[in-house]
Amino acid sequence: MTAMKGFVEAERDNNGLLGVHSVDHFGLMVPDLKDAEHFYSASGIEPVGVGNHLELRTTSSDHTWGKITEGQRKRISYLSFGAYAEDIPRFREHLKKLNVEMIAPPAGVDSDEIWFLDHDGRPVEIKAAAKVSSDGKQPVHIDAEGPRGVALTPPAKVKPLRLAHLILFTADIDRAIDFYTRVLGLRLTDRCGQTICFLHGVHGSDHHIIGFGHSDGPGLHHTSWEVDGVDAIGLGAKQMMAKGYCEGWGLGRHGAGSNYFHYVRDPWKSLLELTCYADYIPKGSDWPACDLDLAKAVMQWGPAPPPDFIRNYELAST
Repeated sequence: MTAMKGFVEAERDNNGLLGVHSVDHFGLMVPDLKDAEHFYSASGIEPVGVGNHLELRTTSSDHTWGKITEGQRKRISYLSFGAYAEDIPRFREHLKKLNVEMIAPPAGVDSDEIWFLDHDGRPVEIKAAAKVSSDGKQPVHIDAEGPRGVALTPPAKVKPLRLAHLILFTADIDRAIDFYTRVLGLRLTDRCGQTICFLHGVHGSDHHIIGFGHSDGPGLHHTSWEVDGVDAIGLGAKQMMAKGYCEGWGLGRHGAGSNYFHYVRDPWKSLLELTCYADYIPKGSDWPACDLDLAKAVMQWGPAPPPDFIRNYELAST
């Protein structure tokens, strides 16, 4: 397992559960890799050049959370989900019974794992991989050990620990829920009618490892990156502002998931979220999925979101 600071080893007894355990990584296409390198470096994520693409890594492990290639416009090029190795044959049989058609991996992706298209035509992979979703509630970080409540000299640079989740746009929330629960074995955590839904992993995960917001078509709303406490969110936002990334929303706290947040606009008009202290759903938990009031789900407290917070800018570029 990829070691995460503050977390314990995952329990490997599946008890018959069939479901992916993590978002292993995502593929993202952008018009200019140099813009991507500058933006993610400003956030404290480490973009590493590998061949003709960038790999996004963090300080907590050598895991690759995202692979970024260059293309005409920004879009999610694929999603890769991790499953336990012993579940891969079961997934193959499961998908066969559901008549899910297998496809070849996207061009340039070296993989012989399970590939298919989701309800919106996105390539999706299920592969044998270490569990990189959380295995417990993130411990509260105490910045100062002495008499002061805050360190007078903050860390030189905020560096995210891991990919927490992604929120994608879809034209049909119900179809998204049906596909990702029925095919990948995720479970609905909460939803806000036909506006947004949140899905968690059956082997223990945060409140959501992926979610879908309503739009007239597919797209990426945001990637979310866990940092080491609320101060790290504030300092991370300040760090990104110093590099010219001033447009965003925060500091605040979500109702759905309970996590603290600050969002920053990326060069392609989607968002990067710095976050911490999300709700955790253990394996075997009978989580009561609710249909939540949108305003309370989006924000318990904080400044009002910008008018274009839920706008899918990818539609304008198609």
